Amino acid sequence: MCSVSISQRTSSKPAIGAQAKQALLTAGFRKAPPPEGFISPVTWGIEGNVIERFGGAGVSKEKISCVRDSYVFNFPGTPTEFLRIFREYYGPTMNAFDAAAKNGRADDLQKELEVLFNSQNKSSSKGATSIPATFLRVTVSV
Repeated sequence: MCSVSISQRTSSKPAIGAQAKQALLTAGFRKAPPPEGFISPVTWGIEGNVIERFGGAGVSKEKISCVRDSYVFNFPGTPTEFLRIFREYYGPTMNAFDAAAKNGRADDLQKELEVLFNSQNKSSSKGATSIPATFLRVTVSV
């Protein structure tokens, strides 16, 4: 049995991944289009796409289980400090800041993401961050 966790928004309020993507697009921090045939990791959170992809590999729909689940990003620091970790170590965020810097907009991106991280923080402690995210947990029986 193989278990794969895939992000996907499931409520009327988007998970942080979807909101961050929207913030990046709104701010105009786009990079070159992906190569032909590239499958966006974001689409792995859509149940129909998951079933179609595994079906293409010969896995029947009956062997695929999809369950919506949540993960909470807990960080022992402020949302701005948590953003710093994303900026320094998380590839898509690093790429967005590189692109923004080339256009002289790194400060704008920093401000937009700080607003996003702060708005999603559910921690009751001022010095901590707790940001919930929803994902699609996929289990394939082979």
